[in-house]
Amino acid sequence: MKYIFLVAGKGSRLSPLTSDIPKSMFQLGSDTTLIARMVNLIRQYDGKADIVVVTGHKHQSIEQELKDVTFIHNPFYEVTNSIASLWFAREHLDADNVVLIDGDIVMAGDLVRDVVCKPAERPFVLVDSSISEDGDYNVQVSGDRVLVMSKELDHYFGEYAGLTKLDRKSALAMRCEIENMVDSGYYDQWYENALVQMIFRDDFKLYYTDISMYDWTEVDNVSDLIHAKNIHMSEERDAE
Repeated sequence: MKYIFLVAGKGSRLSPLTSDIPKSMFQLGSDTTLIARMVNLIRQYDGKADIVVVTGHKHQSIEQELKDVTFIHNPFYEVTNSIASLWFAREHLDADNVVLIDGDIVMAGDLVRDVVCKPAERPFVLVDSSISEDGDYNVQVSGDRVLVMSKELDHYFGEYAGLTKLDRKSALAMRCEIENMVDSGYYDQWYENALVQMIFRDDFKLYYTDISMYDWTEVDNVSDLIHAKNIHMSEERDAE
């Protein structure tokens, strides 16, 4: 499978911690960073993983950290959003299974093993139904399908967990959509908004997987960073 990490952002909500390094380079332990841990877990459970990393802010540190990955640089990261980063990587939206991963997501190993590295037969996003209040980017569903994803929802099923998995057909459809949106000047959008456009305009069938039974976090603040460190340290203890 192909895994595309989007790590271009400045992480301004964690400033000044992110002044000199991107938040994907935060140390989770003495020997690993946020991004390196996720890459290594994927390689552990998918021996044929093809990994692409789209960089921006302080990209040199990530390029020195990771080996045997394809790097793509978004030089306009300060004035664009993740849709532009994915636009730069659009030629990689051509695999039978494409996994799009926000670069500030930390997941427990069993979640990577059970869900992230399993081939997908249909497009889906990860949603945590245990977070039904005060979520960041949220998802409302009907049956097994996603109705909408937005920061502006008053009522919703759960929080989006920063990962989208696409089969070839849906990946190519998304490539077309992000090309159209960027060409129309919508380079300041999250890439997930392209999926929402497809749902509303084309009745695109996007499904979800509820991961409320797994441990994960998006690192947006210091409390999230502590949670991420705890996930890593817990697994290190279990491995001893």
